[in-house]
Amino acid sequence: MSQGCPHAGPIAIDPMVGDLAGETTRLRAAGPLARIELLGVPAWTVTEHALARQLVTDPRLIKDINAWSLWTTGVVTRQWPLIGMIDVGRSMFTVDGPEHRRLRIKTTQALTPRRLDALRPVIERLTTELLDDLADAGQDNAVLDLKSEFAYPLPMRVISELMGVDRADHPMLLTWYKAFFSLLTPQDERLRVISDLTDYFTEMVRKKTADPTDDLTTALILADDDGRPLTEAEVVGNLQALVAAGHETTVGLILNTVRALLREPGQLSGLHRGEYEWKTTVEETLRWDSPVTHLLMRFATDDITVGDTVIEKGEGVVMSYRAIGRDTTLHGPDADEFDITRPTAHRHMAFGYGPHICPGAALARLEASIALPALFARFPDLRLAVPDEDIHNLPVLTQNDLAAFPIHLGS
Repeated sequence: MSQGCPHAGPIAIDPMVGDLAGETTRLRAAGPLARIELLGVPAWTVTEHALARQLVTDPRLIKDINAWSLWTTGVVTRQWPLIGMIDVGRSMFTVDGPEHRRLRIKTTQALTPRRLDALRPVIERLTTELLDDLADAGQDNAVLDLKSEFAYPLPMRVISELMGVDRADHPMLLTWYKAFFSLLTPQDERLRVISDLTDYFTEMVRKKTADPTDDLTTALILADDDGRPLTEAEVVGNLQALVAAGHETTVGLILNTVRALLREPGQLSGLHRGEYEWKTTVEETLRWDSPVTHLLMRFATDDITVGDTVIEKGEGVVMSYRAIGRDTTLHGPDADEFDITRPTAHRHMAFGYGPHICPGAALARLEASIALPALFARFPDLRLAVPDEDIHNLPVLTQNDLAAFPIHLGS
């Protein structure tokens, strides 16, 4: 057994996400490195910024599931509900070293500042279209769900424009992704959804192989690094992960920012008056209420000593980004407070760190920096239609995913 565990026993991560704030507090209190339990499976989690940066760049912690002793010994099987978050096929998200660079390079090349600048007018147009739809639907003080009407369709349409996904398929993809992420989904059904997603993206890749277009999917198909093009399975793996991460993170970022600002009307008023910047507001949300709660998982290829604690070879390590964002040693004793003037707001790990930092981070920031000021400029009196305490998370252990966000647009 590992030695020196700073907590008396493992903290069970609540799959129903009934008390995210309380869970974050317990994780922080357990120390920089804490024992947790994920649906009956033991692991370590990291809750301190400096230690997280150290470990995500440690070559002894890798993404390959075959380094996980609980997997190789059969303790964890495909019936574990979270396996789809870890064993997602071969892509830039599941390999390390030179192979990771080979699979990642064409994606990062396609998401250059120049490509993002070209996307800006597209995002602005899509934002305006959705705000027009909101205005129409919100007449007579109607209750609207900001998630389904705005926060979800915007990033999904943007990533679809980028990847070449047919907009007509959005409802189907939404249904699939809801079933994939929700822990209320029976595992047999979740495995079928994973298979359906693989089939869908495989067919999409084959169509674009036969008839190339000007999008990121075609760029991945045509990618050729040192004479080694990506295989079909590698393109599909990258595509699946990019579409999932490319919309899910931004949904949470938009909703969490709106919720935080409605809780802090003084800060929202300052934004309306131009006293604060939306850029720093987005960064403070990423720090304070990260869209990713727990990132699964890295595995130790050797014993790793952290203070008087040993992460043993074969053990799994989770990065708890929401807890990391509340690190008082970095952000001060008021780290649990939302403050868009915070000087350390940008020093967070919401998108990871090191070689595996999210390749779509700049895109998510761009979408939020366009969508949020446009939303509040159009609807300055936007308000919740229910008490804040009645806003609940979906049963998604890894994502800070709200079930709905009922609003009135105001006068």
